[in-house]
Amino acid sequence: MLNRRELIRKSTIAAGVSSVLGSQNLFAKNNTNQTSDSGPKRIVFFLQNNGFQPDTCIPEQLRNNGGSLSGVKLPEDINPLEPYKDRMNIITGIHGRHATPTHSAYFGALGGYPGGSNRPPRGETIDYTMSKVLPQVDMPHMRVGMGALADMVAQPTVANLSASGAGKPLFMHCNPVLLYETIFGGASAGVLKKRYEAKSRILKNVEKIASLGGTKLPATEAAKYKRYVNGFDDVNNLRDKLVRNAASLKKFMPEYTDKYTAPEYETDWHEGLLDIGIATLKAGLSNTLTIASGRGDIYGTWLGAGVKKGGHFLGHMKQAGNSTWLGIRQYNCQMMVKIIQELESVPEGNGTMMDNTLIVYTSNNADKQHTRGNEWPFILLGNFGSKLKTGFYHKFDGKRPINDLYNTFLYAAGEERDHYNFHTLPPAEYGSVPGPIKDLLV
Repeated sequence: MLNRRELIRKSTIAAGVSSVLGSQNLFAKNNTNQTSDSGPKRIVFFLQNNGFQPDTCIPEQLRNNGGSLSGVKLPEDINPLEPYKDRMNIITGIHGRHATPTHSAYFGALGGYPGGSNRPPRGETIDYTMSKVLPQVDMPHMRVGMGALADMVAQPTVANLSASGAGKPLFMHCNPVLLYETIFGGASAGVLKKRYEAKSRILKNVEKIASLGGTKLPATEAAKYKRYVNGFDDVNNLRDKLVRNAASLKKFMPEYTDKYTAPEYETDWHEGLLDIGIATLKAGLSNTLTIASGRGDIYGTWLGAGVKKGGHFLGHMKQAGNSTWLGIRQYNCQMMVKIIQELESVPEGNGTMMDNTLIVYTSNNADKQHTRGNEWPFILLGNFGSKLKTGFYHKFDGKRPINDLYNTFLYAAGEERDHYNFHTLPPAEYGSVPGPIKDLLV
């Protein structure tokens, strides 16, 4: 039997989770970049905290000049990706000096603008921008954050990396139980379904009551209040839509096991969050998935992956040849392999969903802690609907900024711009060249 007081308390939390889902226009459907010839595109951003040192991803044979990955061996840190070399790009020699990474660039990592601790976002981040540009779906941008178990329990949502505009941070989901209930509760059975239906009734009553207020507020406050009420409307519309699409959701929803309800390690929840994120892509709910290992900050643990050390200390280690970082990096790569394999299992057009997907792997902290951002390595997996060349290590000269790489993603999605997010900074001063990085495009 459901306890009413506990239900109301949890529904308030769920409303917060649902509000995060509903913090953007979930119901826009048409744009000018609908599909490639083979199917709709999607993108995954995967950021590991505390830096990504280039020695851990550069093949020894290509260290001096770059070149084709064919016939070369990947470094041990990323060797789970060895079977996918022909669909990979390794990129070094682009910078994020203007993003002020230090301990973390926070919103600057995906925004390509000055970030750092205690700074609000200055504009959109590339993951949110891509979610607008790609073919529109009901819940375009899914964001998940993986940290220490106690932190994920205490803070089921945090906002460190993604933003929909200046001063508009977007929260990431860190508690897979709440997120599972919100997305799949209406498609579930038993207690989960009853809980979902009860919360939906409460949220609709809250919306009804809230809509009666705000009539005597000054104009500016009344506008804020209206946005607050509209947020409940968005939440309730989304929940209704998820129920109507329960049959399709059931095909892809992960099994609700003890890793959600009784995790032994934090990695049980990490993997639960990953499974939910993958399911939203496979079900066509989302076109963009952002994964933050370490939640965009300097903390986090990976005990379940056999990594005994964690937190701030990791950022002060040399990564190459380090067993601690080997464990973390290989765990990241195993997660990316799972994304690839899951998307390959779903037919799309003349191929699979992975044929129209791009996975972007990097760090929110450039190469290391206390960095100036002169080096910001990336790994790309997938050709994004045959728009990107693959199978290469690109060693650039360090002059172009991360913004130019992000602009290349936009070009590949059909959105052509001169620059990305150089609204207040002079592009030429930071080495930005109008248009995409042509070496990456087909």
